[in-house]
Amino acid sequence: MPFPRINRRWLAFTHDVSVALFSYVLALYLRLGDDLFTQPWNEILPAATLFTTTCAIVFFFSGLYRGIWAFASVKDLTQIFRAASIAVVAFVIATFLLTRLEDVPRTVPFISWFILLAGLGGSRMLLRILRERRLSVLWERSGGGRVNILIIGANDEADLFLRAISLNPQAPFNVVGIIGEDEKRVGRLFHGVSVLGTIDEIPAIVKTLREKDCAPGRLVVTRSMTRMNSDLMENLLEQSTALGLKLSRLPNQTDLRNDLENASTIQDHPIALEDLLGRPETILERKAIDQLISGRRVLITGAGGSIGSELVRQITALGPTHISLLDICEYNLYKIEMELSENLPLLSSGAFIADVRDTARLTQIFRDEKPELVFHAAAIKHVPLAEFNAREAILTNVIGTRLVADCAAKANVKAMVMISTDKAVHPRNVMGATKRLAEMYIQSLDLISPSSRFMTVRFGNVLGSTGSVIPRFQKQLAKGGPITVTHPDITRYFMTIREAVELVLQASALGTGPSDARGKVMVLDMGQPVKIVDLARQIIRLAGKRPEEDIKISFTGLRPGEKLYEELFSPVEELIPSTADGVHLAKSPTVELPQLQQTLASFATLLQAGMTETAAIARLEELVTEFKRA
Repeated sequence: MPFPRINRRWLAFTHDVSVALFSYVLALYLRLGDDLFTQPWNEILPAATLFTTTCAIVFFFSGLYRGIWAFASVKDLTQIFRAASIAVVAFVIATFLLTRLEDVPRTVPFISWFILLAGLGGSRMLLRILRERRLSVLWERSGGGRVNILIIGANDEADLFLRAISLNPQAPFNVVGIIGEDEKRVGRLFHGVSVLGTIDEIPAIVKTLREKDCAPGRLVVTRSMTRMNSDLMENLLEQSTALGLKLSRLPNQTDLRNDLENASTIQDHPIALEDLLGRPETILERKAIDQLISGRRVLITGAGGSIGSELVRQITALGPTHISLLDICEYNLYKIEMELSENLPLLSSGAFIADVRDTARLTQIFRDEKPELVFHAAAIKHVPLAEFNAREAILTNVIGTRLVADCAAKANVKAMVMISTDKAVHPRNVMGATKRLAEMYIQSLDLISPSSRFMTVRFGNVLGSTGSVIPRFQKQLAKGGPITVTHPDITRYFMTIREAVELVLQASALGTGPSDARGKVMVLDMGQPVKIVDLARQIIRLAGKRPEEDIKISFTGLRPGEKLYEELFSPVEELIPSTADGVHLAKSPTVELPQLQQTLASFATLLQAGMTETAAIARLEELVTEFKRA
């Protein structure tokens, strides 16, 4: 007959109560010596029983048995310290009330407290040490299927990663060394793994390890290193390619902590293109962003697009009471609606096929949905297509923005945020000029609005967005090349979609707060511009190929309306620092709203009446004086 399984928590509780009894008796012996055995037991037993019972009650209700001994940490020791202290103080108070401490030497509670801490904490740490030694043996024996790796970055992430794999015999890695950021940590140990040198010494370190028959199979970079600068990451990518090693990065710290708790298999992640941008992590004003969104009704236009769908994801995570999704593309709207219903089935929402140029449709939606916040991401943004479809671009990007803003003003929303682009600065194409004219309308409306805020957030390209170069490069790479770039010197600003939307929300929170941002354009900090040809080379290297040798790069010439360089600010704009990290303010020349409203109304009438493309572009050049077509 099998023995019944013993509940480990009760076993741990029994152990701790036994330690409490032992600590009191040992404290008496240390205080009295052999005289303890001459003391009458009817004086010792009541006090010992009271001490043990007090400890048992305190331990039971103190949460000591939620953790697992084999994973005992400083947090567990802190709980033990608190529980032991409370138990001893409670015992002293109870004994004083009952016997005035007549049967207990004054130093015994103090001595027993020390013994109690040592017994409770020591047993847990001993079990953890024994477990880790056993796992280390298993780890060493199971080396056949593990990959030797060099960690790049001697920091907290490396420490956490080493802890995680040391506790997991199934971890697929054997760390043969660490590469430090500088010489200060060279020679130091992280969980028994030595910091072998710096980044410049990687080739020599790899050569030495190969001679010792422990050659690394890959270089694994900590996430903080990927955010240092793009030159560093490009250097590591080149070194790994030259050495024939795969370059990857550690999982984020949240994933590692989950691995520690769940003992699941730990994996590294491939280097993504955004890791090569070298952008420092922006400090977000989480509280202000949460206060902006939480408990409010939000409407998003262009909700199925790249920026719009990410706005939906991040905004719904902040607890709005209702979200309204608008998009003219049925399929895109369906996709984001399905994602929303699967992830947040209880969230109140509405999905509307709508054209931002349709006044009646917008009026109906605003009346029924009653939004408090509006994020306007709907736009025609493909530069060459906008050049050959100027009327449509003007109607959507300018007239559509005016209609959405006017509906928002009538609905007395708290704020409307329009997504703009760096192509609006010194525009050389129709798309950029339409976005600049839309910026002008939003600025003018913001200056006269009594309560609602109307804001523009301007930024550059986002990685992986619809129509961006990245998906096209990846398709060309999959076909074996060549990768086509329009010009060897063309540059663009880049950030990830996630970061762009985070900063849009940060800017929105700034604009609705107590700041002097009315009538100003909010410009996101895009870092340094990136050469498109360098981006193409990095994509080739990420695929394990060599630029020009394995995959060719060809230059096709600038497309209609395309600029060599983009700018985030115009020389006529006054740059004003803001209190929000990653956000700048640009004070631009503005136009009186009544004049602009009349101008755009007549422009819309002409466009809808069949105005020619040539005439539409000529009128756009008159309204946006800095527009010089490329």
